[in-house]
Amino acid sequence: MRPTNQSSETLAEFTALLTGNDGTHGSAIMVVVAHPDDETIGIGGHLAGLRACRIIHVTDGAPRDLADAHAHGFETWQDYAAARRAELMEALAAAGLPTEALTALGYPDKEATANLVALAQELTCLFSDPGIRFVCTHPFEGGHPDHDATAFAVHAACHLLRRDRRPAPTIVEMAFYSAGPDGPVFQDFVSNTGGDCIEVCLTEAAFQQKQRMLARHLTQQRTLAPFSTRTERFRLAPAYDFLKLPNNGRLYYESLPLGFEPDSWLRASALAHETLRLDQP
Repeated sequence: MRPTNQSSETLAEFTALLTGNDGTHGSAIMVVVAHPDDETIGIGGHLAGLRACRIIHVTDGAPRDLADAHAHGFETWQDYAAARRAELMEALAAAGLPTEALTALGYPDKEATANLVALAQELTCLFSDPGIRFVCTHPFEGGHPDHDATAFAVHAACHLLRRDRRPAPTIVEMAFYSAGPDGPVFQDFVSNTGGDCIEVCLTEAAFQQKQRMLARHLTQQRTLAPFSTRTERFRLAPAYDFLKLPNNGRLYYESLPLGFEPDSWLRASALAHETLRLDQP
């Protein structure tokens, strides 16, 4: 897919912001991710230079079924959520980001799909800040239901702003994980639905910084073990049909003990689409 002149210019602008060469320290960038630690996976190698960016976490990282909490030695989901918040704060402090950079929406882990409408409405308010030029978020690739829900809500919020004739930020995707044709794909895009991909090979200093941040998420070390690449990838978000299953129905989360059925996504997205009165894809 050959980029248009406009998309090339947009990518060039984002790249300049990403490297911090424009002197704004990322003030025009907002990072919207599903869980504490997703920001480190997706863009952790650049966060030290983006001290003025804003980071939004959709969930608190603590499923209410207590399976994860008990597995990590916590009696309640509240204790587990507090531990994950403390780990997040330590990780971002290691990159020099202030606590003011963080906004926690507080939805339960594994339940973002059940809150698509409210989440889209909250993000619409956050995106109305005219200083936000780019929103970095998840691709719609079936990696985790909360990732897909976050992607839906980001796209819906931008649609609602444009429908009201207000400026909307440009959506940039970060690479996370998904199911590829030959097994799991980590920190790369599996589909060909997007435009050109920006591949940034981290310097040794940036790579070590990211490793230190990943190490701060103590409860997630087993989950984070595959994320050791020295490359971070970004691309302009394509136009998705959220009324269908992502990645041609190849869903990584079906291999995870989440208890989430694909039909749940189809029902939730259809209801949110109707409630928000979004245009047909």
